[in-house]
Amino acid sequence: MADWIASGRAIDAILVLLVLEAMVLPWLLPGVRRSAALANLAAGAFLMLALRSALAGWDWRLSALFLALSLPAHLFDLRIRAESH
Repeated sequence: MADWIASGRAIDAILVLLVLEAMVLPWLLPGVRRSAALANLAAGAFLMLALRSALAGWDWRLSALFLALSLPAHLFDLRIRAESH
């Protein structure tokens, strides 16, 4: 189990689940704005990709890029949530 996590394969599984969630969520919760759900999922996916790149020993700039990309997705998600309240 520790090898599965340390290798980054657990993150791969989480990313697959995120993609499935993005495809299924509109049918499970029809009242949820699709843009809000996708922004939230994108922010989480970028954070998971940053973790995956760090665990796999990829270039640190790739981890930094994924972290940087998570910020606009998160801010967009916050803006959508603020507008809906």
